[in-house]
Amino acid sequence: MLSSLFQRTKPLRVVLCAGAAALTISACASTRSNGPLPDYAAAPAAQAQQGLVELTARYRANPRDKATIIHYAAALRAAGQSAQAVAALEQGISHYPNDADIAIAYAKALTADGRFEQSLGVLERVIRPDAPDWNALLVKGAALDQMGRNQEARQVYGQALAMAPGEASIEANLGLSYAMTNELALAERHLRRAAQMPGANSKIRQNLALIVGLQGRFDEARTLYAAELPPDQVESNMAYMRSMLTQQNRWDAIAKG
Repeated sequence: MLSSLFQRTKPLRVVLCAGAAALTISACASTRSNGPLPDYAAAPAAQAQQGLVELTARYRANPRDKATIIHYAAALRAAGQSAQAVAALEQGISHYPNDADIAIAYAKALTADGRFEQSLGVLERVIRPDAPDWNALLVKGAALDQMGRNQEARQVYGQALAMAPGEASIEANLGLSYAMTNELALAERHLRRAAQMPGANSKIRQNLALIVGLQGRFDEARTLYAAELPPDQVESNMAYMRSMLTQQNRWDAIAKG
């Protein structure tokens, strides 16, 4: 099943909870205006590492600053340190027990750490039925998807799109939800739509390339990757994509299709 394959394949893994383009450190002064939470996952590795170094220093200097806590946790998640991100946000919640932004960031970190039920519990206390925050809905959908509750996740993404119809991260997550159930044509449709929206980042376009390639359109996938990655990484991704197809016994079917 495609979902289990994605969970095993880190270099080409689809990334749920996709956010807007990585924010610069100076953006810490204004974390939210009902816009997306910070996401450093799409930043180049060197930039992400430098951002983490700077944010670590800021956090140590002032661990009670709300914006710094949220950005620091996002940088930790991008570096694969989800447990540390959870710990930082637990400290943040102790300082801001009723703050929705901190709670949503905490739920996002819990989801990244595989603690899906706990994440949903946090979100249920945050999401207002009369005026839900689309960031909270996005995280809820990602948690549900990764629990295999894909139909529920898609309903939640639909709610989020009603609140923020132009938000690329929601459309992308909807596409990845379909990828998890091997509905690749639908996945591609939503990822193409997301890639054309303002705020679409490189991770969204790389996920689109992956879905295109998994349908056997390798030249098109290579072109999409080439627009985002240096040549050596393009070839690495193409080789890995073929290995994914081989593992799933899909190669012969695509070759004949």
